[in-house]
Amino acid sequence: MGEAENPRIHPLADVKSDQIGEGTNIWQFVVIFEGAKIGADCNICAHVLVESDVVIGDRVTVKSGVQLWDGLRVDEDVFIGPNATFANDIFPRSKNHENALLVTRVYRGASIGAGAVILPGVEIGPYSMIGAGSVVTRSVPANAVVVGNPARIIGNVSGRVRSNVDGTPT
Repeated sequence: MGEAENPRIHPLADVKSDQIGEGTNIWQFVVIFEGAKIGADCNICAHVLVESDVVIGDRVTVKSGVQLWDGLRVDEDVFIGPNATFANDIFPRSKNHENALLVTRVYRGASIGAGAVILPGVEIGPYSMIGAGSVVTRSVPANAVVVGNPARIIGNVSGRVRSNVDGTPT
């Protein structure tokens, strides 16, 4: 087995953090604030923003167009699809910094589909799957498959997802 590689950072990325694991790829037009922690063997795709108080585990994929705001905790082996949206302020107002930001947690092995919206303070359980375009308004249990607005459980990853003939969930 060869030596571990340093992080590979595209020259057009703006990376201020020195806490990035070996073998991680950071692509062009990524912005990572000082203090952010990113694990080993991650893939941070183009046009991603990572704020200072974000922790990302090992082997995480963050697809293009995702912003990871302060208070987000992402465990190992998580997939975050393109343009997934996280919020961290339950009552946002311009120029108002009085509200405490809520911690949102994505547990090991979870997958978040493209364009999903994750509201502040929820937990995405281990190995769960969030369908593309879903709006997650409350915590998701381990192994659950959720879809819709608001997201609701339609099955689990160890079993068959219930759906109609056309593929829409029942």
